[in-house]
Parts: sequence; C-alpha cells; structure tokens
Amino acid sequence: MTDDNPAARGSAAVTTTYSILAAISVCHLLNDMMQSLLPAIYPILKSNYGLSFAQVGLLTFTFQLTASLLQPLIGLYTDLKPKPYSLAIGMSFSLCGLLLLSTAASFAMLLAAAALIGSGSAVLHPESSRVARMAAGSRPGLAQALFQVGGNLGSAIGPLLAAFIVLRHGQTSVSWFSVAALLGIVVLVRVGHWYKSHGLRRLSPRPSRGSSSPHMPRRRVVGAVAVLIALIFSKFIYTASISSYYTFYLIEQFGVSVRSAQIHLFVFLAAVAVGTVAGGSFGDRFGRKFVIWASILGVLPFTLILPYANLFWTGVLSVPIGLILASAFPAIVVYGQELMPFRVGTVAGLFFGLAFGLGGIGAAALGVLADVTSIQLVFHVCAFLPAIGLLAGLLPDLDARRAKRSARAAAVDLAGGVGVQRQS
Repeated sequence: MTDDNPAARGSAAVTTTYSILAAISVCHLLNDMMQSLLPAIYPILKSNYGLSFAQVGLLTFTFQLTASLLQPLIGLYTDLKPKPYSLAIGMSFSLCGLLLLSTAASFAMLLAAAALIGSGSAVLHPESSRVARMAAGSRPGLAQALFQVGGNLGSAIGPLLAAFIVLRHGQTSVSWFSVAALLGIVVLVRVGHWYKSHGLRRLSPRPSRGSSSPHMPRRRVVGAVAVLIALIFSKFIYTASISSYYTFYLIEQFGVSVRSAQIHLFVFLAAVAVGTVAGGSFGDRFGRKFVIWASILGVLPFTLILPYANLFWTGVLSVPIGLILASAFPAIVVYGQELMPFRVGTVAGLFFGLAFGLGGIGAAALGVLADVTSIQLVFHVCAFLPAIGLLAGLLPDLDARRAKRSARAAAVDLAGGVGVQRQS
C-alpha cells in the first residue's frame, strides 16, 4: 500500500514519529545550549569589556530582536514554499555566531555575534515546530512539548557548562562548543531528508482564499490571537528577568559567588524543562485553554513572594515558578496552530518570534530600570506580570467547539443511516 492511497495518508496522519521528534528535540537542545552561553557568560563579558547593565540588556535585545523579526517571515515563506534543508542552514548561523563570540575584540563584535546566533534561532524554531507538527500524529501537544523541552534542557545545561568550562578556561573556550553545532548540522540534514520524502505529505491542504480557521469567524480568531500575544508578553518578560538578571540579583542580594548563582539559574531552567513536557501532555489530555489559564495565572502567588524570600526560599520558589510558567507555551503554540491550521509555520514563527522579541525588549528595558534604580526593584515590578493571565478567560474553548461539531456530524450520519433504512 502506498502513501497515494487516502487510507494510507490517514494512517500516517495519526502516527506519531518519535524518531523525528527525538532528532529535532536533540538539535533544539544543542542549539539552545549554545545560545544560552551568551547570557550565562554575561558576568564575564561585563567584566572583560566594562559593560553597563544597559549594554548587557542590549546584547539580549540584539539576539532576541534578530530572531523576532525574522521568525514570522521565515514561517510565512515556508508555509508557501517548504524548505526541508533550511534547518541545517540555520544551525550554521549559530555556529558562526559562537566562533565570533569566542574571539570578539569589541562590544560591536559581541553585538554581531548575538545577531548571528539570533538568525540561527529565526530559522530553527518555526521550521522545527513545523516538523514537530508533521510528526505529531494525534498528539500535537506532546510533540510540541518534546520539541520545546530540548531547548529548555539546552538552556539549563548552558549555564552549567559556562560555570565549569568557560569560567575556568576563559571566553575563547566558547569555540569548543562548535563541535555541538557540527553534530546538529549532520542530524538536521537527515531530518531534512525525512521532511522532503515523508513530512511534506502530512501538510494540511491549502486553504481557500482569505480563510484562517474553517470553523470560526476571522474576528474571533484575531481576538484570540491578541489574547495569546498578551499572555506571551506576560510569560516572556518575566522569563527575561530571570534569564538575564537572576544571577546578578542573587549576587547583589545575597552575596553568592558567580558559580553559585549560575547553579541557581540551572535549577530554575531545569524546572522549566520539566514544566514544558507536563504542559504539552496536559494540553492533549485536559485541553489547551485550561493549561494556558492555569499556568500563567497559577504562578502569580509564587512570583509575588519571591522578592521577599531569603536565599533558601528563593531557590525553592524558583522551582514551582519554572514548572508552572513553562507549561503554558506548548499549549499556546498548539492552540494557535489549531486556530489557524493552514498557517502552522506562520503561527510558530509569530509566537516564537514574539517570545524572543518581547524577551529582548524586556531585557533591555529591565536593564535600564536596574541601572536607574536597583536590580531588586526589577523583581518587585515583574512579580505582577502573571496577573495578565486573567485574559485567558476570553479565549474560545476549541475543545468544546470540536465536541459540538463531532456531535452534530454524528447526528447527521445517524439521520442519514435511518433515512437509508426507511427507503430500503
């Protein structure tokens, strides 16, 4: 039986291809491990180049804004013209950025390295999200979570590697991680082969002109996307406060060493990795809207307590914050793709791009706020951001709509069957 048979295509559509999900998750791990070296070595760069907090924020802004501007465009372009081998090309940009970061002689070169690393993310995230959707079968939430958790694990490992390798051997040792980039390129070329020969057959059929969701008015879709953007703003501005300034906060507030601060950051990022997998799986089981609502708003009590905690409780509180907050993003991405099923790459590019862009803007703004006031005030201000999660109540319940459509379809089929019996 060939894939040209409709039954074969239907069978393929419900099969989860775990080998491909594992491949893109590992490459996401390698990619984000390399990328996380940049914020992880901020204390080293700040000392070596005499940077201010605002300049540290500008580095994050450059990296994340580059990815933010390019990701939606790449997602839109590849929705129209799929490019199976673009993932390997994206990893090559990250490789060049790493090599430049290890040898940068000025702040301008650091900015160029950050831009190259951002360009690698701009390709990898929307295209890998598309591959995850192709390989998902009947478990899109789990597939998206497995893809994302690779990045979270990479982001968690990066600070540890910075603490035990880069701190010991200096900035030039960043170039050692080019081996990981080369490994990623090899794996992504193989993923490109699968994408070309199998993945393209799993793409959704092309929509009619001007359509977005086949079962919801455009106005409702636009409103739901606006709510999702607000929730992404809440999540990633708060995440930027942790990823860029948590180490500085611990050093200034509690007088810990750089290595100890980076280990605390690893604990938070490891919790984020666990929360990502849980969020994707729970979304498949309990519905995306429920997970989005519970994760964004549910983290609020912990973020409000964090600025008043001692060192021990700060470390403890960072775990539920990471777990709960991270569970939102897989559900948000899949929810958006279900809203616009014919724009999988565009949705992934938009949401990942916003995540990077808003995180970059937030990092730059928070850096200025820290310079003008204090790093402690940054965490007091950001503690209230999860309250934006109240907006999740405005999202349409896609699971309920699907259930009603299925019930109506079953009723129509039943009525048709009864009619046939009466005629006979």
